[in-house]
Amino acid sequence: MIHDSKFKILVIIGPTSSGKSELAVRLAKKFNGEIISCDSRQIYKGMNLGTGKVAGKWQCLPFASHPESVALNEGSEKWLVDKTRTCANNQHLLFTYKNIPHHLIDFINPKKQYSAALFQRDAKKIVTDVLARGKLPILCGGTAHWIDALVYNQQLPDVKPNAKLRKQLERLSAECLFARISRLDPKRAKTIDRFNKRHLIRALEIIIATGKAVPPLTTVHCSLPTYDTLWLGINPPQKILFAKIKNRLKYRLDQGMIKEVRRLHNQGLSYKRLESFGLEYKFVSLYLQKKLSYDEMFRQLFTAIKQFSKRQRRWWKRNKDIKWIKKPSDAIKMSKIFLLQ
Repeated sequence: MIHDSKFKILVIIGPTSSGKSELAVRLAKKFNGEIISCDSRQIYKGMNLGTGKVAGKWQCLPFASHPESVALNEGSEKWLVDKTRTCANNQHLLFTYKNIPHHLIDFINPKKQYSAALFQRDAKKIVTDVLARGKLPILCGGTAHWIDALVYNQQLPDVKPNAKLRKQLERLSAECLFARISRLDPKRAKTIDRFNKRHLIRALEIIIATGKAVPPLTTVHCSLPTYDTLWLGINPPQKILFAKIKNRLKYRLDQGMIKEVRRLHNQGLSYKRLESFGLEYKFVSLYLQKKLSYDEMFRQLFTAIKQFSKRQRRWWKRNKDIKWIKKPSDAIKMSKIFLLQ
């Protein structure tokens, strides 16, 4: 397996609504790249508007896979393999946006669970395959600890999902779960999204299984990276970012985000499960259950997204490897220099 610091990758990071996806596509077109999505919600099928997923599509394309390439893990593998078989010889079904392949996006049923450890394992295999085909892997997304887990090859807790425990914890509110984490693991409580039940439950699952605090993942920038990596960060001024967040939220609602959440519920996703995804899915679900008015839903959701963007910024601030850019041309210039080194 290709796994050496001489192999170059790009990482595009930044808070929600900052323009990461479009910059990643622009760099992929310029430097013969393919994108590995690093977003813990965009992996799910049918969750499009609520996650800000790019408007891509699945299509059959020539895709000469290298012999070292390996199948993905169970849970993603079966769906991808079954779909691939519907393509003609020497073609594979790929999710593409603006003719750029995007990996680890739109491929799992939202009823299934997927973790940072599974992402790390799958993403390593995809990076290996992209490099073996002479392409440039470009990591892009807002799930910070997933990106760190891959780039710095972190040793993640080997704790399997505990269905019985999860069922018990699901009955508790996010507030109760966060209070429990604060008592058992104060350090993790400082960095976790206190409103995201999925993350809260997973943290408690690890703490209870190991009897220890969740291993720290926020100081990894001190470690040696697995690959030769150029980190590019987008960080608009807060006033501009908040305006973008508000405009994008209005656009998503106009485009049918409420219908999307209702459809997911009608397809068998419980409101509890939808709420566990946080942000858009939580507040729209509360609105659909008539627990919030439309105006309350919008106001609370807008506030929650702004708070989320602040947490993302705090996380990235600790990473001294990131080169912060002001415009796309800066990213192109830096990437060109980096790739020629």
